Amino acid sequence: MRADMLNSVLSELNGTSADIEASAIISTDGLIMGSLLPAGMDEDRVGAMSAAMLSLGDRTASELARGTLEQVLVKGNKGYILMTGAGDEAVLTVLAKPGSKLGLIFLDVRRAAMAISRVI
Repeated sequence: MRADMLNSVLSELNGTSADIEASAIISTDGLIMGSLLPAGMDEDRVGAMSAAMLSLGDRTASELARGTLEQVLVKGNKGYILMTGAGDEAVLTVLAKPGSKLGLIFLDVRRAAMAISRVI
């Protein structure tokens, strides 16, 4: 039941923008709770990388006196990876195309993260 609700949130998120290619909900220890990833993309690798990046981002924000971590954004020549907290126990990871309208994606991701935190 909970997994269906989480996947429903991801489906709605992915449908809000043609720029969003994939999304996943990951526990803070790196386990996939729900995902809409392209075929051939390893869920375990996405979970582990997201947990590692979030941990590093959290430590960096703390060490450099930037407060509590809210988001991690990685830009590559083939697109973006956006990670944001979804409650205390989960992270929402989104893969977006290069040239995406990030402002709209940030807004949609924030709404989805709030919905996820209510489900979890």
